[in-house]
Amino acid sequence: MTDAVRRHDPAARGFASDNNAGVHPEVLAALALANGGHQIAYGGDDYTANLRDVFGLHFGERASVYPVFNGTGANIVALQPLLPRWGAVIAADSAHINVDECGAPEKLAGIKIYSVATPDGKLTPELIDRHAYGWGDEHRAQPSAVSITQSTELGTVYTADEIHAICEHAHERGMLVHVDGSRLANAAASLGVPLRDITTDVGVDVLSFGGTKNGLLFGECVVVLNPEAVRDIVYLRKMSAQLASKMRFVSVQFEALLGGDLWLRSASHANAMAKRLEAAVRDIDGVRLVRPVQANAVFAMLPPPVTERLRKRHRFYLWDEHTGEVRWMCAFDTTEDDIDSFADAIADEMSRA
Repeated sequence: MTDAVRRHDPAARGFASDNNAGVHPEVLAALALANGGHQIAYGGDDYTANLRDVFGLHFGERASVYPVFNGTGANIVALQPLLPRWGAVIAADSAHINVDECGAPEKLAGIKIYSVATPDGKLTPELIDRHAYGWGDEHRAQPSAVSITQSTELGTVYTADEIHAICEHAHERGMLVHVDGSRLANAAASLGVPLRDITTDVGVDVLSFGGTKNGLLFGECVVVLNPEAVRDIVYLRKMSAQLASKMRFVSVQFEALLGGDLWLRSASHANAMAKRLEAAVRDIDGVRLVRPVQANAVFAMLPPPVTERLRKRHRFYLWDEHTGEVRWMCAFDTTEDDIDSFADAIADEMSRA
């Protein structure tokens, strides 16, 4: 047997996704702490037992938590108990559940999605009402839930008041509210508020809470905030292939993330690097910033030849091939030097254009 060989440059950085970043050293240390010996599988371990207390500190004592493998799995598990078999969920047309999960909500959970075009990735009560009708019509999938993403796929952030208005509006119409919180930490850091201020305290029923984009090796959590409305998660998690046998290695990562202030330090740093990048490119001739920078994403418009050359030097995504819009993501390990080097490369390519 040969030893493992490092096959990448650990100094390499890019701006394609916060998923591309490595694992935070404190999380790696926690994984090592949980290793060794035997622990009961499928969530019977000591680390998972402690997780409810950890999440309770941030989301309230009524919150219950269910670790899963990934964000798509979290959304599928979280949405299923909100909907009858004939139910539908209302979401922004840019929502991850609508465009980035390969039809998993529809195929695996049988969920009908009513998507709404939004200018900034954010739903409002008025936008929700474009699909919130037809109850009692047997020919129409019944609107049963609203799903919002925090922060959104377009890098924007809902305020607590905005989410409260959505929850009140949905509940008045008999619908429940789900938050896809893969970047919830970034949103809370941006707003300068505790996690419960934009979830529990404003009426959210169930949350998909992200860790992978904020320094974890793998794993997300479904967090039930309204136990009267959301039941049977344990069965749905298993039948959705999201029950980890060695769950302690998911749970201990969230203990490291939420047991102290690691979640806030990491998210705040990623947000600050996005702000630094925004400032660094704002005055480069030919670069047009097209969306507000409110979390850890920067969206800009570049000439296609510049984008093509620049992507050979630094990884990032072409967000919209029709308009030329690009997306630059910052992570917990993005450095000021990374930002400055990237901005210099952008300026160099634009000068050649």
